[in-house]
Amino acid sequence: MVSLRGALIGCGFFAVNQMHAWRDIEDASIVAICDRDPERLRIVGDQFGISKRYTDTAEMFASETLDFVDIATTVSSHRPLVEMAAAHRIPVICQKPFAPTLADAKAMVVACAKAGVPLMVHENFRWQSPIQAVRAVLDSGEIGTPFFGRISFRSAYDVFSGQPYLATGKRFIIEDLGIHILDIARFLLGDVATLTARTARINPAIAGEDVATMLMDHGSGATSVVDCSYATRLAVEPFPETLIEIDGSDGTIRLAQGYQLTVTGKSGTTVKDISPPLLPWASRPWHNIQESVLAIQRHWVDCLASGKEPATSGADNLKTFALVEAAYSGAASREPVRIDDLLK
Repeated sequence: MVSLRGALIGCGFFAVNQMHAWRDIEDASIVAICDRDPERLRIVGDQFGISKRYTDTAEMFASETLDFVDIATTVSSHRPLVEMAAAHRIPVICQKPFAPTLADAKAMVVACAKAGVPLMVHENFRWQSPIQAVRAVLDSGEIGTPFFGRISFRSAYDVFSGQPYLATGKRFIIEDLGIHILDIARFLLGDVATLTARTARINPAIAGEDVATMLMDHGSGATSVVDCSYATRLAVEPFPETLIEIDGSDGTIRLAQGYQLTVTGKSGTTVKDISPPLLPWASRPWHNIQESVLAIQRHWVDCLASGKEPATSGADNLKTFALVEAAYSGAASREPVRIDDLLK
């Protein structure tokens, strides 16, 4: 297979992980980078040996022959960048949150569909190997039909030191973190019919909510609780682990702190350590997220090669994005929100 030529737009905090992962994928390489900040451009370009550096995206698209573009910028820039890539008929990976509004997200999906180019959202949490292990147990039928789930991310980790802008937005934990946990709930239990939400701001130094609890009715008949907190101080800090409980007609799954997976089902009870690998360029405690970045980017390359739609395509991510919008509107109204009403 000929190596795919890609470009990265945005050289900020998280994009370095994407660059490391691209370097580990034999069938793809980043040949150009773009950022409005010349210093960030220099740092990332020097670190990864990228000589083609641009401060203007339009100039990069005009100058480079690309097989895909990886957009790792902040959310407000996503729509114009995705539409620019679509206009050049270049396949797009876009960082989450996908867009500022659901209307913007729908427009981006339409733009890429009309251009006939693949669009994938970098929704990487479901690609963590512990989450994939839970999915594999469900697929095996070991616990029968799931009827209840709890997907939980509770922490007091200082996320603001690396990403200070997170403290300034009126929307915080649901938009930044909850979107991942909601996507995991969809991945494990299926699409959602209705959602009820409550939020709180515990940290007075931030503008948005840092606690959110969401109750969801899935089309499959299962009920789930998704709870997120950056105000929860525990004896052992679990960041950035997602903890999972699933009850089924024939058993249970528990993914506990320390990546301990306990399955009680038709074959009895098994307990496994499913800790994610520590990649050579990764660092604890971020290694589970860093591993998932490599996994989702490999998935993207495989999809481009095979013509298969990505699991976290733009169209699929609309269903996750709708849950975010439902959570905010539901928390404000304190009433359940029907997801289909948002997706019309």
